[in-house]
Amino acid sequence: MTAINPAWLAATEFIDHEHPAIREFVAATVGAGDTPKEQALCLYYAVRDGIRYDPYSASMQREALRASTTLEKGVGYCVNKALAYAACLRAVGIPARPGFADVKNHLSTEKLARLVGTDIYAWHGYVSLWLDGKWVKATPAFNIEMCRRFGVLPLDFDGEHDSQMHPYNSANQRHMEYVKQRGEFDDLPYDELVADMVRMYPQLVAVSEGKTGDFDHESVLRPT
Repeated sequence: MTAINPAWLAATEFIDHEHPAIREFVAATVGAGDTPKEQALCLYYAVRDGIRYDPYSASMQREALRASTTLEKGVGYCVNKALAYAACLRAVGIPARPGFADVKNHLSTEKLARLVGTDIYAWHGYVSLWLDGKWVKATPAFNIEMCRRFGVLPLDFDGEHDSQMHPYNSANQRHMEYVKQRGEFDDLPYDELVADMVRMYPQLVAVSEGKTGDFDHESVLRPT
């Protein structure tokens, strides 16, 4: 039997689950009689669909990456949303670790592709959580409205099987490929993330700090 490391439940700088914004979000989402699995599923869908996905919100400022900030703003990119979900899980006593992988993304907007300069997106965030005696992975990144605009199947989670990005979209076109696993952590490895993002995607980081993108609008206007 796996011993539960206290670090998987701890409040940290970025998984700051003792913050009132997280406690209020959790209290409004789960019921007092819910089982851990029911809590995990309710929180998954609340984070997936209640926090709008926006890659132009990928600020590398420390405060911007804290889970509480993401819940207060109601918008974030995959790393923000993974940290927010991990914080909510820890708040209800479910061990959770943020995990990261590099992915090849075949679907993007013209502007985002130009800013990134590659189809490899490093440090794609997900969450590994301990349920019913085993670790399962969940990815609450893409909210359902964004999925509909891109023709991507919404990523569901049943609490029993890993829920990671689909290799194909609803039109059977290539969507996501996992090309490198970076591991799972007790908290966000901030210095590593920032160093890679600034080195690999300087234009995207600059846009994110100024928040000049409009990803929702671009997704509607993109070429089909």
